Amino acid sequence: MRIFSGAALAALTILSACSREPDNGVIAAEEAAQVRDAAADGRIWCALAGDADFQLNCSMDRMTSTDGPILILGRSDKGYRRFRITTDGRGVVTADGAEQAEVRILTGGLIEVAVADDRYRLPARVGRAQ
Repeated sequence: MRIFSGAALAALTILSACSREPDNGVIAAEEAAQVRDAAADGRIWCALAGDADFQLNCSMDRMTSTDGPILILGRSDKGYRRFRITTDGRGVVTADGAEQAEVRILTGGLIEVAVADDRYRLPARVGRAQ
């Protein structure tokens, strides 16, 4: 006794294929590409004031100082934070202010920099300190 017709079996096969879990590697690669493309245009993803969601509403600029390269991350509320790019494996450190930056390595050549309740996603060359 046949329970499913050929069409019903095909429909179930298609539905089961659609319910697969997303490929996290593909999602991470796409997110990394978006972060790099935006940063090339001087824009970065940020989550400010404890917001859980990242938005593309911060800016990034670079300058040179006697201490080395500085990143200036502009906030959507017209404030900004300055970070010194390091070569000792830490990534970036705060260039001014009392609050220290916490850097977390993400997949796809990205880092997440957190200071107080603000978080920024930046492209980075992730590797061993030399």
